[in-house]
Amino acid sequence: MTIMADLFTEAMKRAMAREMTIMDLLTSVGQLSANKEDHLVPTLYRTWIQNNPNDPLIYAVLFNYSVVLSNNNALAEARDALQQAIQVKPDFFPPYINLGSILERMGQTADAVQTWFSLVNFLAPVTGESVEFKLSALKQISRVLETANVDGKAEEILKSSLDLYPDQLEVMQHWLALRQRQCKWPVVVPWERASRNKLMAGFSPLTLSCQTDDPLMQLGCAWLTVKKSVPPPPIHFLDEHPKRLTQRKSDKLRIGYLSSDLRVHALGYLVSEIFELHDRNKVDALAYYTGHQVNDAHHQRFRNSADQFLDISQWPDEQAARRIVEDEIDILVDLNGHTHGSRLNMLSMRPAPIVVNWLGYPGTAGSPFHHYIIGDDFITPPESEIYYSEKVVRLPCYQPNDRKRVVNPLSLTRKDFGLPEDQVVYACFNALHKISPFTWGRWMAILKQMPGSVLWLMTGTDEVMGELKKHMLEHQVALERLIFAPKMANADHLARYALADVFLDTSPYGAHVTGSDAMWMGIPMVTLAGKSFASRVSSSLVTAAGIPELACKSSEEYIALAVELGRNKEKRQEIRNRLRANRDTCTLFDTPNLVRHLEQLYVDMWEDFRQNRLPRPDLANLDVYLDIGAELDRDDFEMGTLQEYHQTYLQKLQERDRLSMLRPDSRLWQGQSEK
Repeated sequence: MTIMADLFTEAMKRAMAREMTIMDLLTSVGQLSANKEDHLVPTLYRTWIQNNPNDPLIYAVLFNYSVVLSNNNALAEARDALQQAIQVKPDFFPPYINLGSILERMGQTADAVQTWFSLVNFLAPVTGESVEFKLSALKQISRVLETANVDGKAEEILKSSLDLYPDQLEVMQHWLALRQRQCKWPVVVPWERASRNKLMAGFSPLTLSCQTDDPLMQLGCAWLTVKKSVPPPPIHFLDEHPKRLTQRKSDKLRIGYLSSDLRVHALGYLVSEIFELHDRNKVDALAYYTGHQVNDAHHQRFRNSADQFLDISQWPDEQAARRIVEDEIDILVDLNGHTHGSRLNMLSMRPAPIVVNWLGYPGTAGSPFHHYIIGDDFITPPESEIYYSEKVVRLPCYQPNDRKRVVNPLSLTRKDFGLPEDQVVYACFNALHKISPFTWGRWMAILKQMPGSVLWLMTGTDEVMGELKKHMLEHQVALERLIFAPKMANADHLARYALADVFLDTSPYGAHVTGSDAMWMGIPMVTLAGKSFASRVSSSLVTAAGIPELACKSSEEYIALAVELGRNKEKRQEIRNRLRANRDTCTLFDTPNLVRHLEQLYVDMWEDFRQNRLPRPDLANLDVYLDIGAELDRDDFEMGTLQEYHQTYLQKLQERDRLSMLRPDSRLWQGQSEK
C-alpha cells in the first residue's frame, strides 16, 4: 500500500466511526488533491455525510461536496447535494447560485431561473453581505433570459440589479445593449438611480459605436473598459521578446491570428481566404481559436488552411499566453478587440512582441498592449489618427472578402418573400441593433417620397419587430410597407440580395460584410460617412467597389440619393452593371492584393520592432474625453452632423483645464490652455 492509500483508508475509518471533524475532513481532502488522488475525494465526502447527518455544519460540507461532483461532471449528484444543503439551511445563500448553474447545464433553464428567483425573493430585505448573492442571482437570471432571447424580461432584471447597486459597469453595458437590441428608443432613459451621464459612460465600446458617431468618446470608452475589466497581469513575457531578434530559426515572420469567429460568422466569412493566400515563403500563419465548439465546413476550412490551428478556448489565459510565446509568434493579430470572445486579459501578458488590432472590432482598443490598428485611406485618413491609441497603418481597403462565397443557384422570386413585384424594394440586412432613431427617420422620409416602396429588414424577436412596427406608425407609414426577411442559410441569404433594388445603410454603425455581400450581388448601397471608424467602413467599401458617388456626406444627400435611385431604374441598372463588370478587378474584392499589402505591413511592423521604434499607445486624458462625450450626446441631436466637432471638444477641455489643471495631451489641445 502507498502512503496515500493508507491515508485514505484511515480517513474512511474515522469518517465511518464519526471521529473525523470537519477540519480533519478538509485536511484529508486537501492531501488527496495535492497528491493527485482527486478521484477518491467524492467517496470520502459521501462517507462522512452519511455518517454525520446531524452535524450542525453539514450544509457547508454538502456544498463543498457538490463543487467536487460538479467539477467531475456528476451533475445529478451535485444537484441533489445542493438541494439537501438548502433544505438543511435555507438562509445559506451560495447553494442557490450553484444549483441554478447546474440546472442550466442539465438543460433545465426554467428550473434554473426559478432557483435564482427564489434567492432573490428570499433576500428581499437586503442587508450587508447578502447583497452580493442577490446581485449574482439577478445577473444569472438575466444572462439565461438574454440567451433565450427573452430580452424584455432580462432588461427588467438588469434594471433591478442597477437599482440595488448602480456601479456595475458590466450590468449597465448589458442593460443598454438589450435596449439597443430591442430598438427601444431612446436607448438611454435615466432614472433616479442612474443619471444620463452615468448611463452614457456605461456603454460597452461596441454598443457605443451604434449609439453615437463620437470617436473621441469611443476612445475614452474603450480605455475605460480595458481599465475596469483587465487587471494587471500576474505575469508578462516582455523579457522574451528581444530573443526573437537573436534566436530566429527562419527569416519568415510568424503571424498569429487570435479569434473566436473562425467559423460560420460574419468575420469568419471575411477572412476565409487570408490563410489560403498568404505567401508561405514570407510568413507562417497560425490560428488561435477562442470560440465555442463547432464542426461546420467553414470552421474546417480554417483548420485546413492555417499552418497551425489551435483551439485555446478552454485554456487559462496564462497557459494560452505561454503557448503563443513557445510558438515564437512575431506578430499577434487580434481579430476580436472589444467583441464577444475576446481575450484581452491574455493579451495584457504581452505574449508576442507586436499586437495588432484588425477587423473584429471597428475602432480603437484603447489599451496599452495594442501597437497598431489597420485601416485604410478612407476610414482612417491622417486627420483622424487622433482618435486611436494605436499607430494607424493602412491597406488598399480595410476589409478582406472571400471570393469563394457560395451563392445558391436556385431562382428566387419576390413572391417567395412577400415582396411586391412592381415596386421599389429598399433593403437593409444589417443587424437590427444597428438601427438608430436617426437612421429610422431617414428611412421613413425615403418611403414617404416613394409611394408603394417597401423596407425589407432582417427578422428579429417578436418584441423587436413589434417595436419597429410601433415606430412605423409614429412616422405615419403603413405597416404593410415593412417586410421582414426570415433567417436562412448563408448561400440562400446571398441569393435573395438580388431581389432588392437599393441597399440602405445604417448610421453611425454601418454595414461591413452585409455591404460587401450586397455589392457582390450587384446591389447599390447608399451610405452616409461619419467621423468614427464604424461609420466610415461602408463608404470605404463603395469607394473600393468603384461606386464612390454612393458615399453621402449629409442626411439630406443620403435621402435624396436613395429617392433618386428608387425613381431612376436606368441609373440603378447602370450601377448594377458596373458592379458586376468590375467585381473581379475592383479593390474591394481583390483579396490577393490585400494579402500582399498586409504582408508588407507585417514586414514594416517587424522593422519597427527591430529598430526599437514600436509605437507607444497614447492614453492621456481619455477619462476626460469620455466625460465630455457623455455630456454632448443628446436624443434630439446627431453627433455626426456636428461640423465644429473638434472645436466643441476644445472648449470643453479648456473649461476643465481651468478647473482641474489638466496636463495637455497630444490630441486636440496641446498649447490651447495657454491661449
